[in-house]
Amino acid sequence: MRAGVILLLASVVALAGCSTVSGWFAGRNGKQLQPAPLTDFTPTAKAERVWSASVGEGEARLGARQAPAVADGRVYAAGTDGVGAWDLQTGKQVWRHEDKKDKDGHRLGIAGSPGVGDGLVVVGGPEGDVLALDAVTGAEKWKAKVGTEVLAAPAVGQGMVLVRSIDGRVTAFDAASGERRWFWEKETPTLTVRGNGSPLLVPGGALIGNDDGSLTAVSLASGGQLWEQTVSSGEGRNELDRMADVDGTPVLEGSTLYASSYKGQTMAIDGPSGRPLWSHDAGGAGAVGVGPDRVVVSDPRGTVWALAKSDGSALWQQAALARRNLSAAVVQGNYAVVGDVEGYLHWLRLEDGAFAARAKAGKEPIRGQPVVADGLLVVQDTGGGLSAWRVSP
Repeated sequence: MRAGVILLLASVVALAGCSTVSGWFAGRNGKQLQPAPLTDFTPTAKAERVWSASVGEGEARLGARQAPAVADGRVYAAGTDGVGAWDLQTGKQVWRHEDKKDKDGHRLGIAGSPGVGDGLVVVGGPEGDVLALDAVTGAEKWKAKVGTEVLAAPAVGQGMVLVRSIDGRVTAFDAASGERRWFWEKETPTLTVRGNGSPLLVPGGALIGNDDGSLTAVSLASGGQLWEQTVSSGEGRNELDRMADVDGTPVLEGSTLYASSYKGQTMAIDGPSGRPLWSHDAGGAGAVGVGPDRVVVSDPRGTVWALAKSDGSALWQQAALARRNLSAAVVQGNYAVVGDVEGYLHWLRLEDGAFAARAKAGKEPIRGQPVVADGLLVVQDTGGGLSAWRVSP
């Protein structure tokens, strides 16, 4: 019974951010949740679409925040009806694996984003199915099963596949055979943001962002806990106030981890020990964008923040994208980039947060964090649109 309540409430929270149900938590006139109008500015950079493609059926209102993955010069992306690979530079499709019905009429269904590594592309489904494909050809390698829905991209590497399901469990499979090695689990709060961050593989271990606002390091060999650190505590008068999900995959640079929480907290952590280095009262459930001397986060209100790597102090904030349900930020050259609920991409100058460029990737919302590789930004929208962008002064 409790699992059903969690899923229902989590779905309400996911939908509450959609412009189509803006009246659910708004006032009588319903205006306060409408996206802020786009502000005029004089562009100081040029954003150019390099190519575009379709992944197939988009996630629509699934709430999975589907995003592409890039490895070895290829873009891997999933819709709800299949997985594909595209050349990063040209956008030419290399292969596609259709999610066809089996002899019993069952279709796997794909819910989350693909994870790539060790020559595999791995995706999860709404009923806990896990599918591993050959990264070169798209041929099926193995299938497995976990207990509940998989929205996060599996983490693949070091001979293992780690699959995070929405019940707070991480299951480890052998990358070659698909045999289960171990599982780790943590009880989830009653009300959480729909979706999860992917585990982050580090040498000999994995880092897991939890729905209670904590970050846990586990042994890759056994799944045993190495340390745990609270990024933001789930305190408050009611379940909504206590939501503190760390849903963005942590980022490791050198020995420093960066993680952010839905409750509005971003933290730098010493990776080997789990010791906090600094914390700042700004952040969101999405992942952190990392630049040379600063990190960039977008919060639930639609404000984008740049925080100094040295001590977490705020360098700037850009509040003109209020209520636009921003994606997690990413850094592309000298710019921070976020997507929004109307399909726009916004390039902000990394030095001061001023708007530099804007482009419409498509008609549907951008919920998944864009990916930057070889100078190109690759983004996927909820309609299944996939595109690559170059920015220049």
